[in-house]
Amino acid sequence: MVELSKKISTIVGRTNAEYGLIKEGDRVLVGFSGGKDSLTLIHSLNRLKKVVPFNFEFKAVTVTYGMGEQIEFLSNHCKEHGIEHEIIDTQIFELAGEKIRKNSSFCSFFSRMRRGYLYSTAQEQGYNKVALGHHLDDAMESFFMNFFYNGTMRSMPPIYKAENGLEVIRPLIFCRERQLRAFANTNEINVIGDEACPGLRFDVKMPHARATTKELLAKLEEENPKIFVSMKAAFKNIQLSTFFYKDIKEIDANIKEDDLV
Repeated sequence: MVELSKKISTIVGRTNAEYGLIKEGDRVLVGFSGGKDSLTLIHSLNRLKKVVPFNFEFKAVTVTYGMGEQIEFLSNHCKEHGIEHEIIDTQIFELAGEKIRKNSSFCSFFSRMRRGYLYSTAQEQGYNKVALGHHLDDAMESFFMNFFYNGTMRSMPPIYKAENGLEVIRPLIFCRERQLRAFANTNEINVIGDEACPGLRFDVKMPHARATTKELLAKLEEENPKIFVSMKAAFKNIQLSTFFYKDIKEIDANIKEDDLV
């Protein structure tokens, strides 16, 4: 029996209540890589299912890269805890060899391909929502990466509608990464880490932007331990009129575009 901290349970419950992530009758497909984030997510939803006053169902789905991954232990783990699980085998790794050029970035390619399989599986099997295990550290890192490298101010919303009509939800978006790591360590759960990254088998450049941003945020937090609290509040207190928009129509256009991120 796994022990889910009261802190994580409370955060997930409040996030669900505030943003209406999961409601009566929802069928949720969960991206389950086997890492600490997605492991915490499936157990959080399993816990939520037992305490909320409405019915919903969810299934964990693991998308393989076609590298001969040994992930049967993930199915065993889900079975042990009464969580429905499915493995989707793909040839993403082989396709990457044809599509990714030498010294090019690969993270977005693998992420986009795996997300595509999740979306198509959800639609084929009648699920109306897809749940991802992004946490607060991911959201902050994404914001600063876009800010520093892409010239845009955007992050990861708790819920948004994808172009295909599916709603994508992030129940852990207000949890800290260290809380999810502690969950896996406390329960001594075998997790899949960076060693399973398919990019390590290619002659491509390793991504530096996220690592650099993570280091920057760590330094900032050392100087100001409340910085993540402040930034989370800032994400709910955006003063659009202070930015360099020409008129209100331009603001509306950018808001609509950001909703699809």
